Amino acid sequence: MAEVLCAPAQHKQPSRKGKRAWRKNIDISEVNEGLEEVRDQLIQGGVVSEKAAADLFIADTEGDEVIQKSYFKTNKPLKSDEILAQRSSVPALDTRKRKSILTDGMIELRQKKLKGDYVKPKELERLRNIAYGGEKIQKDVINTTEQPSYDPWAPEGPVRDPQFSFLDKHKPKPVREPKTLRHAPLSLAANGKSFPAVQKPDAGRSYNPDFHDWSSLLEREGTKEVSAEEKRLNDAAIEAKRMARAQAIAAEPDLESAAEDSTWESEWEGIQSGPEDEEWMRQKRPERKTPAQRNKAIRRKEEERRLKHERKRKEKERQMERMKELIREARERDAKSKEVIKFEESVSSDGDEGEVELHKRMRFGNAKIPEASLEVVLADELQDSLRLLKPEGNLLRDRYRNLVLNGKLEARRAAQHKKPMRTATEKWSYKDWKIPK
Repeated sequence: MAEVLCAPAQHKQPSRKGKRAWRKNIDISEVNEGLEEVRDQLIQGGVVSEKAAADLFIADTEGDEVIQKSYFKTNKPLKSDEILAQRSSVPALDTRKRKSILTDGMIELRQKKLKGDYVKPKELERLRNIAYGGEKIQKDVINTTEQPSYDPWAPEGPVRDPQFSFLDKHKPKPVREPKTLRHAPLSLAANGKSFPAVQKPDAGRSYNPDFHDWSSLLEREGTKEVSAEEKRLNDAAIEAKRMARAQAIAAEPDLESAAEDSTWESEWEGIQSGPEDEEWMRQKRPERKTPAQRNKAIRRKEEERRLKHERKRKEKERQMERMKELIREARERDAKSKEVIKFEESVSSDGDEGEVELHKRMRFGNAKIPEASLEVVLADELQDSLRLLKPEGNLLRDRYRNLVLNGKLEARRAAQHKKPMRTATEKWSYKDWKIPK
C-alpha cells in the first residue's frame, strides 16, 4: 500500500487566524486512508458496501464431507439409527394374524370389543337422531354422485327489479349458426375434386431440373403469358376505339339544338312583327319563382331520383338473394341425386392448381380468385447448389389461394388504405373582426 501523505507540520506557527494557516494545519490522513481503501476494493472487484448480500455470502446446503467423516470417526452412530435411516418406497408387510372379510378388493377389519362400559355405534346414532331431530330436519349433505344444484363459486348475475319484469319478454334471440356451416365445402374445380393442401410440384421446378422437363415447363408457361398479353392488348385497343368514337361524337355539332334555336328565332320574329290575335296579352303572366321555390323543386327532384335509385337497388338485391337460393337448391339437389364422392378420398396429388379447370359460375364471394404465382426459373437463374438458392414465393398467399379453391374461404380484395387529403390555408389576423353590438 502506498504511504499516506500527511500535511506538513507547523510547530512554530505563532498564530492560526489566517486562511493560509487553516489550510496548512488540516489533518486529512483519515480521508486519504479511506480513499486508498476504496481504490483497493475497486481493483479487487468492487466496493463491499455497495454489493448485495447474495454476492458477499453463500448458503452452504450440502456441507463438508471432510468434516462429516472426521466427526463419524470420533462419534460413531448407533446401529439402530442406521437401520431407521434406511427408508424404502415399498411399505412393510403386515404379518399379524387376524380374521378378515373380503369385500370389493378391500379388507374390512373387525373392530375390537372394548372392555367395560361403552356406547355402541348404533346406540350413538340413535341418540344423535333424538338430539338433532333425526330425519325431520333437512341436513346439508353433499351428494358426490350427481351434479350439484348450486355452485357457490359461480359469478352472480345482475339482480332485476320486479317492476322491470316486462323487459324479459323482449329478449334478443340467440345467434344460431347457419345450416351450411355443417356442410362439407364445395371445391371450385370443374370436376368437383378438392385440391390437396400440398401440391405435387412439376419436375421442371426443381433447383437442378432435367433439361426436357424444364424446357417443356418454360414453353407451357410462356404460351400462357403470351396469350394473356395478347388478350390485354386486344382489350386496350377496343377501349381506345371506344374512347375515340365517343370523342368524335362529342365534337360533332348538335343539329337538334340548332333547329330549336332557329325555331325560337322565327317565333320571336313573328312576335315582333305583331300577332293577329292579342288574347295572349290579356292572359295573366306567370309569376317568377322565388329562390325558396326553386330550391324546393330541386330538392323534390333529388328525392324522387334517390327513391328511384333505392327501388332499383332493392330489386337488384332481391334478385341476387333469389339467385343464391336457386344455386343452393341446385347444389343440394345434385348432392342428393348423385351422392357426391367424399372429398378427402377424391384428392388427386398429380394435378396442379394452375392447370385444373375452375368452375366459372360457382364462386364463393364477389372478388376474383387470386392468380397462381409464376414459378419458372430462367436459364441464367438456374443454380447448381442449394447454398446459392434464394427464397422465393409466399407461403401465406399459396395457402390462402388453396383455401379459396377448396371453398373453405371467401375471396377478398386487398384493403386499400388511402391517405387523408389535407388542404393548407393561410389565415390573416385582420380578417378576424366582429360586428359591434
